[in-house]
Amino acid sequence: NRQHFLGHITLLGLKEPVMPWCSDGASEAEIGGSLEITLSHWADACHAQGGTVVIPHLPNPNGEPAALIATGRADAVEMLRQEPYPHLEYYRYLNGGYRLPLVGGTDKMSSDVPVGIYRTYVRIPRDQPFSYEAWCRHMAAGRTFLSGGPILRFTVDGCEIGDTLRLSGPGTVEAEAWAESIMPIHTLQIVQEGRVVASTEEAKGARTLHVRAKLSVAKHTWLAARCGGPGYFDGPEHHDGWHRRRFAHTSPIYVAVGGDWWMWNDATARYVLTLVDGSLQYIRARSTQYAPGAAHHHHGEDDHQAFLERPFHEARAAIHRRMHQLGLAH
Repeated sequence: NRQHFLGHITLLGLKEPVMPWCSDGASEAEIGGSLEITLSHWADACHAQGGTVVIPHLPNPNGEPAALIATGRADAVEMLRQEPYPHLEYYRYLNGGYRLPLVGGTDKMSSDVPVGIYRTYVRIPRDQPFSYEAWCRHMAAGRTFLSGGPILRFTVDGCEIGDTLRLSGPGTVEAEAWAESIMPIHTLQIVQEGRVVASTEEAKGARTLHVRAKLSVAKHTWLAARCGGPGYFDGPEHHDGWHRRRFAHTSPIYVAVGGDWWMWNDATARYVLTLVDGSLQYIRARSTQYAPGAAHHHHGEDDHQAFLERPFHEARAAIHRRMHQLGLAH
């Protein structure tokens, strides 16, 4: 489902379509169309069917995805291209304390893009049924890595991708990552809060790479593994129109130190609040809407403006609620 400003959303596991598929006029919906619905309403309708909500090509269009994440409506996020910008956005939310599984997707918009150029791999435990429902369930649990070719495995003190490793206090953990690819890969890295803390590199390229490191952990944190070309961000490209590179990236393993896992980042909170305010201003000042009473809206509420604004006020309240729970001034 798509909108040109507030964003796109992927709804998995639906029993019936969530309508309308598009809204808010060109270039996603009909020319001259009005803003009829929010991504949050689409997400709620998907969850009501037991479905799974994914934010595609994080973060763009960068309108409502922030509200979806802040209110817990997003079950996973997709990284479409191996560039610093989407990595920065993904790490920003993780550092802000949002547990977000990472997935990949083809986004096949033209014939030059092969289906499966980017994929989502999900680990389903052996005692679970091998089914689409189980795949979606464990994807939402964070047992994933996205891949443009390579296969990744990653553990921290024996914990698998998506797990939470619980420590009674500060200490040292052993992180280990393996990468294998039919196409040469050059770099395998372990990242902590977005910083590379361990890596190995093969200048000529290799089919397999392995890295293991003991890491000091003083507070709640997250760790992930990623592999790619030289220096990670460089390297060979696929032959699609977007020139997407061959890489892979895991969802995090979370490390909780002395209690339940949480993280907070003031800059992330300010960033999300800025995006929320920007979306509210768009709804109020720029979006096309029918005059009150001139149309019957599908939601059946008398105040369409309040319906559109509600998820953004919920996002703002969720952030302030977290600050209150953490004893932070707000």
